[in-house]
Amino acid sequence: MGVRHRLLLAAVCGVAVASVYVAQPILKPMGRDLVIEPADTGWLVAIGQIGYLIGLVLLVPLGDVVDRRRLIAAQLALTGTGMLVTGCAGSAWVAFAGLGVAGLFAVVVQTTVAYAAAVAPAAERGRTIGIVTSGVVIGILGGRVLAGVLAQAWQWRGVYVVLGLAAVLLAAVVRVALPADQRRAGATVPLGGLLTERLFWSRGLIAFFAFASFGTLWSGMALPLADRPWSLGEAQIGLFGLAGLAGALGAARAGRWADAGRARVVTGAALVLLTASWAAIAQLTRSLWLLAAGIVVLDFAVQAAHVSNQHRLTATYPDRSGTVIGAYMVFYSLGSALGAAATTALYSAGGWAASSALGAVFAAGALAAWAIGQPARPRLPAR
Repeated sequence: MGVRHRLLLAAVCGVAVASVYVAQPILKPMGRDLVIEPADTGWLVAIGQIGYLIGLVLLVPLGDVVDRRRLIAAQLALTGTGMLVTGCAGSAWVAFAGLGVAGLFAVVVQTTVAYAAAVAPAAERGRTIGIVTSGVVIGILGGRVLAGVLAQAWQWRGVYVVLGLAAVLLAAVVRVALPADQRRAGATVPLGGLLTERLFWSRGLIAFFAFASFGTLWSGMALPLADRPWSLGEAQIGLFGLAGLAGALGAARAGRWADAGRARVVTGAALVLLTASWAAIAQLTRSLWLLAAGIVVLDFAVQAAHVSNQHRLTATYPDRSGTVIGAYMVFYSLGSALGAAATTALYSAGGWAASSALGAVFAAGALAAWAIGQPARPRLPAR
C-alpha cells in the first residue's frame, strides 16, 4: 500500500468522523434555525453518537464477510447522504434523521482501519494504522475549527453540505483508487467469543479509561477557560485544538514502534505520560502555557496507546479484524461518553481541580488495565 493510498484512507476517516463532532461548535445557530429548545440542542450531537454506537456493533463486523473496499465506498456515500439531508433539513426531525444516518454509517472509520490492517504488509501494519487513524484526530479536532470557519462564511448548513459532498466524492474515488481486498472473506465471530479473551478485555479497558480521560479534558475544558480569570471566547478556546492536533499527529510514529515489536512497551509508556499530563492540565486557572503543554502530552499519549492497541488486536485476530475493531471501539465510545458526562457535573461541584482529579483517575485506570493485562512470566524449571 502506497503513501497516496494511506492518505486517501486518512481522508476517509477524517471526513466520516467529522460528521459526528462538527455539530458541537454550531449547536446554537442550528437549534435557533430548527426551532429546538436550548435544553434539547444536545440531542443534535447525541443522535449521531447513538447511531455510531449502533453501527459499531451491527455494521463494522460486515467487513469480515464482504469486500471491504466496496463496503467503505457504500458506507461513506451513505454518511455523505445523511450530512446532505441534515444541511437541507427544514425541520428538527429531518435534521435528526440525517444526523442519525450519518452517525450510523460513520463507522466506515473502523471498516477503513480494518481494511488498512488487512491490506498492509505485516511489517508495515502499525505504520499504516498510525497514518490512517491520524485522519480520525484531524476530523475530531480539526473539524471543529473547520466548522467555525464554514459556519461564519455560509452558516451552519454550509458545514454539512460541504462535508456531505466531500464524503460522496471520496466514496467514488475509493471505489476506483484503492487496491482490492485480496483476503478470503470468512464468517464473523460472535462478540461473546471475544469477551472471553484476556487480550481483548485488556485493550478494551485501556481504551475505555484512556478515552474517558480524553473526554474529561475536551468536554470540560471550555467551562473554566470561558470563566475568570481568562474569559476566553469560543474562537480562542478552539485554538487549543491545534495543540491537541499537534500531539496526536506526533503519535503516528507509534505505529512504527509497534511494527518493531514494541507495542506493549509503547502502550505502557504512553499511559504513564497520560497520567502525568494531568499535573500540567490541572494548572489551567494559573497558566495557559502549562495547559497547552499538558494537552500536547495527553493527546500524544492517547493516540499512541490507541494505535498500539489496534495494532495488537489486528495482528492477533487477522481473520476477524472487523469484528474485533468494532467491539473494541464500543469501549472507546462508552469511555468518551462517561468522561464528557462526568466532567461537567464535577466541575459544577468542585471546579477544575475536581475535573482534573477525575481525568487523572481515569488515566491511572488505563495504566492499571495495561499492567493487569500483561502476560505472566513463565516459571523457570527447577534445577
